Amino acid sequence: MPVVSAFYGLIISLYYRDNKRHHKPHIHVWYQDSEAVLSVPEGELIEGSLPNSKMKLVLAWMEIHKDELLADWKLAADGQQIFKIDPLK
Repeated sequence: MPVVSAFYGLIISLYYRDNKRHHKPHIHVWYQDSEAVLSVPEGELIEGSLPNSKMKLVLAWMEIHKDELLADWKLAADGQQIFKIDPLK
């Protein structure tokens, strides 16, 4: 599971060839014992949960980097190497 970005205790990943279970572009986000799956680029919660303050940070980051996330999704869905995305600063 490649890590796309990490900031403020959040780890954001894309799985290679992970387009069968959720059937749409998405990211996996971990924070401590919480895990959430969010659609890209909408930021809709598909599965799991995060603390509200951390969810707001992830959604802001997704808005800034939506084009890069979609490009990485396409690469990962095809089993290709993805690119790191700058963390939220």
